[in-house]
Amino acid sequence: MQRRVACMWFPRLASDRALRLRPLDGPFALTIRESNTNRIHCLNHAAEREGLHAGMPLADARSFCPEVLSAEADPEGDTRFLHALRRWATRYCPWVGLEGKDGLVLDVTGSTHLWGGEAGMLTDMRQRLLRTGLSVRLGIGDTRGAAWALARHSEGRAAPGAPLAALTFLPASSLRIPAETAMALQQLGLHTIGDLAKAPRAPLTRRFGPELLLRLDQALGQQPEQITPLEEPPHYGVRISLPDPIGLTADVMALTERLLRRLCETLKTHETGARSLCLTLRRVDGGSQQVELRLAAAMRDPSRILPLFERGVGEVDAGFGIDQMRIEATQVEPLPVQQLSHSAAVQTGQIEDLITRVGTRIGLENIQRFVPADSHIPERAFHSVPAAWSSPESGWSAPRPRPLRLFPPEPIAGSGTEPPRSFRWRRIAMETDRAIGPERIAPEWWLEDEAWRSGLRDYWHVQTRQGRRLWLFHTPQNPGWFVHGEFA
Repeated sequence: MQRRVACMWFPRLASDRALRLRPLDGPFALTIRESNTNRIHCLNHAAEREGLHAGMPLADARSFCPEVLSAEADPEGDTRFLHALRRWATRYCPWVGLEGKDGLVLDVTGSTHLWGGEAGMLTDMRQRLLRTGLSVRLGIGDTRGAAWALARHSEGRAAPGAPLAALTFLPASSLRIPAETAMALQQLGLHTIGDLAKAPRAPLTRRFGPELLLRLDQALGQQPEQITPLEEPPHYGVRISLPDPIGLTADVMALTERLLRRLCETLKTHETGARSLCLTLRRVDGGSQQVELRLAAAMRDPSRILPLFERGVGEVDAGFGIDQMRIEATQVEPLPVQQLSHSAAVQTGQIEDLITRVGTRIGLENIQRFVPADSHIPERAFHSVPAAWSSPESGWSAPRPRPLRLFPPEPIAGSGTEPPRSFRWRRIAMETDRAIGPERIAPEWWLEDEAWRSGLRDYWHVQTRQGRRLWLFHTPQNPGWFVHGEFA
């Protein structure tokens, strides 16, 4: 069977995707910033008719066409969209791969008859894509190189077994060679693929290297070229159908354990861990109930995950019985295998399990933990963040000891630059027994902070005779004494 390869080229993929979301009439261009200049990344047909082209500075484009509308390009979104098109293209054949950043390549050998032949397949492709607002150019030939050249320079189909006849009059640049090589070939008078095929091979190899003739041989079918389809993303879901309905909590938990073991094997194979799980229980009356579980850390240990389902499963209304169960990891994160040694501490995950249990009742976002921040101001030296999406910091560093409790500065009576020997704080008489300091802290002048408008602060660690260990500071620029915290 003669091998046949089809190529889809989307010349305006980025702009077509943007206009599908927000249609408009008139010239339109997407821009991307390069070397401190906004340049045109992709543009629609109306902008091309005005003489604009990709790579053109946006300022120059507006001078040629003042009515052009522009928006910022999203290359990552375009990549995701192309991957979605690749999944859609598997309706024509199972072997579909990416061809650069704006094309697809399909090995349609043996599948064209399902569409009434090659012409019928190309017509169906074009009509479906045009209905969705996408510009496309199609080519089909015996080789990947021939299909690529036809899609970009001729848009047609090469007869089986005769690739050179269809490619003879196409420019040499259609061989997927660098622009510099194509320009050099034109200077030598080799303008088309036919001219290149007739030229002596040895001088071409000495001047341009083996890549030029390799591309030529691939296009003509004299050298093989594979089409590698992208690997389908792993599916993290398992289910089980029951011959007889069940309704007891113990039975549901037993089957949940079986499903979890199968799911965790898949997670381990791909070195990932689940952060969110959904257990779906289908009843015999056609209804279904779901038990969602959000984990405080990525996990793939069924013995740790199973007890966390007990509360949700206990609240399920089984009705007349459950005849199907399905569990799916709706959110996963990388969880590579870690090397264990006799010196490494074993992480049991008890904190994460506790956070998960409490989070199912009050919400994971409401469980906070303190993490250090890059600031020498005491009030700004930490942040409060959700514990489920952060890790405990072991390197809390401070030039001097900091109090366990911080509160808004509370004024006390005192004078001079050293801590008062006696003072009243919170209606309690205090006497200074020992004082350590001062530690001068300057305000962050680049930030507006009403609490630090008094200027510099000289902090003292004061041990009182009453047993309280306080953190006092003096403001030399606006004399006064304040209590800012208390040590444990």
